[in-house]
Amino acid sequence: MRPVLEINIPEGFDLWPVAGAEPFAFLPGCCDGLEDWRDWHVFLDGGSLLGFGHEPVSPVAERFGDTVRLTVNAEQNGSPVIELPVTELRRLLANAERDLADFLVLATDWVRQQMPEHSESVLAALARVLCLPASPGENR
Repeated sequence: MRPVLEINIPEGFDLWPVAGAEPFAFLPGCCDGLEDWRDWHVFLDGGSLLGFGHEPVSPVAERFGDTVRLTVNAEQNGSPVIELPVTELRRLLANAERDLADFLVLATDWVRQQMPEHSESVLAALARVLCLPASPGENR
């Protein structure tokens, strides 16, 4: 059996409040890497709670109707929160997916030039971690 190249990109998507707010961020923990980014869609499509880590910092997303509340640390009373409409989070996810797909296109060109003998395995690993098709242009 040939080994499969795996890429781990810990701590997934960060969300920052808009300018003028207190300086803090919603940062997923060590147990929620970039490869788990599609969990946000599952959460938006019917989940009520999505956890992103464990002590000492336990970020959590909760859905209340058309509003998403992101709590920076569910283990701490008075933890900062970010609240946004579900539609805004969907827009942010669509933008992030487009950015990931654009990155994969650029990475594909670079990998094929720099390491042609390993390009297929490297590109397959990148596609897996990004949850995108390995060849740019394939349906997502």
